Amino acid sequence: MSPAAPQLQPFASSFEAPSVQQMSAAGLRAFGRIAEAWALTVDEQIKLLGEPARSTFFAWRKTPEVAKLSRDTLERLSNLLGIYKSLQILLPDASAADRWVRQPNTAPMFGGRSALDRMLAGNVVDLHAVRRYLDAVRGGGWS
Repeated sequence: MSPAAPQLQPFASSFEAPSVQQMSAAGLRAFGRIAEAWALTVDEQIKLLGEPARSTFFAWRKTPEVAKLSRDTLERLSNLLGIYKSLQILLPDASAADRWVRQPNTAPMFGGRSALDRMLAGNVVDLHAVRRYLDAVRGGGWS
């Protein structure tokens, strides 16, 4: 008779998903660094974040740890972080990566305008389109 198979115990994870407040704080801190690297104006930052009230924006900037961002704003931050990361991978020279967002781009989706112009159109889909474009370039799937 063969020995009995060992009993597998359910995996007990102590992992807890981060709270909205934790994601908000981390995202806002990262966005602040990106905004500085890309030399974004306050108005550009507000537009990229979905046009919160100026007082709200400055409160987020002053104390990100107490912010509880909407799903829309968190999605915007996710796309912006993805764009930033892709640029760092594609253009390892940090200054070139940071300049790329403002340079005219001949890819059809940009029509000679910059990626930042596309991102500032105001819709989450515009941020997502830039992120998808960079992800495709990284994967060799964009011509």
